[in-house]
Amino acid sequence: MDNSALQKYLLRLFARHEVGLAPGTDGWLFTRGSYPAIRATWHAGTDDSVGRLDIDVALDAERRIEESFAGMGSGEVGCRDALRAFERNLFYVLLAACWRVTDERNLRTEAWSIDTRVWDAFIGPFTLRGDEDDALVIPAGAMAAVREAFKREPLTVQLHWVRLVHGFRADARTRTEVFLDNESWPAATAALADVAWPVHERDYTARCSVVLDVRDD
Repeated sequence: MDNSALQKYLLRLFARHEVGLAPGTDGWLFTRGSYPAIRATWHAGTDDSVGRLDIDVALDAERRIEESFAGMGSGEVGCRDALRAFERNLFYVLLAACWRVTDERNLRTEAWSIDTRVWDAFIGPFTLRGDEDDALVIPAGAMAAVREAFKREPLTVQLHWVRLVHGFRADARTRTEVFLDNESWPAATAALADVAWPVHERDYTARCSVVLDVRDD
């Protein structure tokens, strides 16, 4: 899928939530000629291997959210698979935190007290890849572990974004990663790894996106 088709997809997706975007250069879509802006770029895999969808959100001229989603399948099939993953995992969080349109069917919001300030937390669902059809229960302590890690993190008074990933393989090997503002966050990674994640007979990956924005006084 080329950049033109991806722009049309994003335009339709945002329009369904009454957000109008306008095309700019290099694949960007701008909000009333300014920020926030978003673009999607598809990188097809070679020889029918897994492709990658990059999602960039420019908050201003200097700060940018950067996320990627794997797409299973060749050609356009893989791209549409990655777009579905983006929509399930990240889109509604961005829509609420950056465009101020909240769809409570697809995310939840909480007030987090961190370092004498109150932050609005926009929390997407933990989405599964590998065992989507199984009734895999995400541990209740997963988000609590990350919230506690935030209380020990010196945060600048601006929007922050987090990606949480926990992967399990049937041979009992695990991989846990937490990224804060596009950078690896070791303290939260360790806290999330200590959560009692379910053991399963098949591989799975659980992923969640969170955006924090300081509440106005």
